[in-house]
Amino acid sequence: MLYELINLKKIYGQRTVLDLPALSLEQGRIIALLGPNGAGKTTLLDILAFLSSPTSGEVRFKGKNVDFRGNGLIELRRRVVLVQQHPIMFSTTVARNVGFPLKIRKASKAERENRVDEFLDVVGMREFKEAKGQTLSGGETQRVAIARALACSPEAILFDEPTASVDAENQIAIEGIIQEISRRQGISVILTTHNMVQASRLADETVFLFEGKPANSTENIFSGRVEAVDNGKPICVLGSNLRLLVNAGAVGSVRVSIDPRSIRVAREVSDPAAVNTFAGTLVQLTDEGTRVRARVNVGVPLSVLIPKEEFSLARPGLGETISVTIPPEAIEFI
Repeated sequence: MLYELINLKKIYGQRTVLDLPALSLEQGRIIALLGPNGAGKTTLLDILAFLSSPTSGEVRFKGKNVDFRGNGLIELRRRVVLVQQHPIMFSTTVARNVGFPLKIRKASKAERENRVDEFLDVVGMREFKEAKGQTLSGGETQRVAIARALACSPEAILFDEPTASVDAENQIAIEGIIQEISRRQGISVILTTHNMVQASRLADETVFLFEGKPANSTENIFSGRVEAVDNGKPICVLGSNLRLLVNAGAVGSVRVSIDPRSIRVAREVSDPAAVNTFAGTLVQLTDEGTRVRARVNVGVPLSVLIPKEEFSLARPGLGETISVTIPPEAIEFI
């Protein structure tokens, strides 16, 4: 395991920006931290890069506890590199920017030159070798920053919104580079994004954060109320009158997250009496590679992730009335 976080909290003043009871991030994968602005993604990335300490809780890196007050942080920062959303380039050439980590590690000039060419080839920036680092576009700067990170020979690279400030051409290039360094070079990658399609396209695993806490998804988050009913089973009411049987929850106002991966759809309602089964109108479809994202109006706008093979069998059309089933275990109180 690359990281294990236990009862991790980060508090600024009176505000808790991270509250993670338990989170494990596996080695050798691309992991996306997905959530809206203010979800705590960047704060978590800073802790994972050993640049900021948690207020409380434990961080384990490759099975060993991290002492944020000890002398071991310098060594850990050599093993994990953070590429920020707006990387800073030195006012020298691209080659010297990329070669700087090799120079401080006392690599020979010949080795530096060979390795710099190698890393610039990985990011497709070798032709910019003699250009001044501060004259590059945002996308070019991001690619050179990745080459510089590779020069550190890291075990993991952390990216903060790697394509948020770049054009479409560089976005495609950067996504390809991330996949390349993970698949072919075996480097663990953790990236933050608020782009659900990008996370689906790139990541082996997605961790959803909402208001600093883990959630089933950053989609399908609703305010509602839980009511006690005669048979003792709690019902959560969303929107005007969408009534969901839930497994637990105190009576009163709540916030819930409904996992879009656990929702099931069908062309027809096979059993109107089935638990949490509703008729809804299909209003949007988006192809996301191995899955199709559907937006269904069931009284509230519900996002559903459908495996491609399931979608091919049902083939619902836009504007059609379809059946939606929400298992109680897909509903989480947050």
